[in-house]
Amino acid sequence: MIVGKLKEPAEIRAMIKGYDKVLVLGCDGCVTICQTGGAQEARVLARLLALDESGGSFSCQTVSRQCEWEFLKEIKDQVEQSQIVVSTACGIGVQAMNEYFPAIATVPALDTEFLGMPVEHGVFEERCQACGDCMLHLTGGICPVARCAKSLMNGPCGGSQDGKCEISPNILCAWQLIYDRLTQLGQLDRLLGIQEPKDWSLSRDGGLRRMAREDLILDDEE
Repeated sequence: MIVGKLKEPAEIRAMIKGYDKVLVLGCDGCVTICQTGGAQEARVLARLLALDESGGSFSCQTVSRQCEWEFLKEIKDQVEQSQIVVSTACGIGVQAMNEYFPAIATVPALDTEFLGMPVEHGVFEERCQACGDCMLHLTGGICPVARCAKSLMNGPCGGSQDGKCEISPNILCAWQLIYDRLTQLGQLDRLLGIQEPKDWSLSRDGGLRRMAREDLILDDEE
């Protein structure tokens, strides 16, 4: 799923300065799971903006997915009655809105973080960088592009110690995980082949990213 976090309210207010009719548009897709852009979060944001702004009107609506135009048809009237749309979807949803409703600006309420999954309640970790050249069949289903800090195609590097990445003792070495997984599957021979340099023109650079929602993390005793 796509993971995003809410921008600072001051930044959002600056985007809508000068507009009197604002529609806050939620998305029931990925951002609902990480609780940053669903119906509830959109309603809270609309109330917050309404409290901070003198005058003007703020309405709220949520669609199943902002990244698919078939769902955007449902809100045509609400959008056309607004001067600007504040989207709590990922960057894809914001772009879809601007393409589908070119006469009305849609601005982002979220910073789109990464493609990831929940590893515990309120904690999300990157698992995929959508590189366009998946090699999970060679690495036991563990992605070195996203989970190795250096995105090494042949690892581990010399900085790995005791199964941990050199950049932080809290990050497991991706290539240690790959080694352990291939051992478990009886496919350790896959590591004998040397992977050719990756075609990064299909993707982007980067390493592991992590987002934690402190208000969603459960204490051990809970």
